[in-house]
Amino acid sequence: MTTTVNISPTSPLGVAEHTLFVCKTCASTWQDGKRLGESGGQKLLHQLQQLAQDWDLRDQFPIQEVECMSACNRSCVVAFSAKGKLTYLFGDLAVDTSASAVLECASQYYAKADGLLPWSERPEALKKGILAKIPSLS
Repeated sequence: MTTTVNISPTSPLGVAEHTLFVCKTCASTWQDGKRLGESGGQKLLHQLQQLAQDWDLRDQFPIQEVECMSACNRSCVVAFSAKGKLTYLFGDLAVDTSASAVLECASQYYAKADGLLPWSERPEALKKGILAKIPSLS
């Protein structure tokens, strides 16, 4: 299940040009098959949503929550994706201190025609924990 948080300009096919995916299941505590309380991913998502209210790209780069991104041993996890650009998957993000770095890196990603995020240019919180850099489809 996914929910888009911001409205974004779309391509002619109705798909957002850029998306920030946030796993809301990351860093959950489970008991008897049920999640207890708010997960770390939900906390990170809420922080990103709050910061995004004042973010210059809030209308061009929607935040979309994802039930699970299958990187449970590397939580918390986010991904940047856009048509014609590399897709990045980052993990090991600190719940309480990485939201502003995620939006800063998303801004860098937005500004690059190919989405390339050189290690040296990334915010400190996203220099480590890269899980994947996936080539674009186009």
